[in-house]
Amino acid sequence: MQLSPGDKAPAFTLTDDHGDTVKLSDYKGRTVILYAYPAAMTPGCTKQACDFRDNLTVLEDAGYAILGISPDTPEKLVKFREHDGLTFPLLSDPDKEVLTAYGAFGEKKLYGKVVTGVIRCTFVISPKGVIEHAFYNVKATGHVTKLMRDLGIAA
Repeated sequence: MQLSPGDKAPAFTLTDDHGDTVKLSDYKGRTVILYAYPAAMTPGCTKQACDFRDNLTVLEDAGYAILGISPDTPEKLVKFREHDGLTFPLLSDPDKEVLTAYGAFGEKKLYGKVVTGVIRCTFVISPKGVIEHAFYNVKATGHVTKLMRDLGIAA
């Protein structure tokens, strides 16, 4: 089930790449960009994460907090953060419960075949916990630039 603007963002409590517990409610009063990616340390996911990293100051100055979410273990997320100098929280959802609640896990096409996995998507969540934007099946390359353009943020 995909989320739409106006839907309440599903609450979550997950472990991040520092071993800390992160809740969506920790960000109450802030606008959050939550992006789901299939796997740390893969070319597309690395490109997307580095694009968020490289635009983090601009996004934060515009009032956005960035969170990445994948089914990777916290240990793998540590390696991803350290390898690529990532400076925003990476959330671990190995049971895929949160990914499923956001419609970011399910059937997708991969090289023409239907498979089950993480659907690359991005959500903009209002300070009151409501979905403002839900972008599904995004491309890793160029996504952050397009997202910033869609949100009216100058790079």
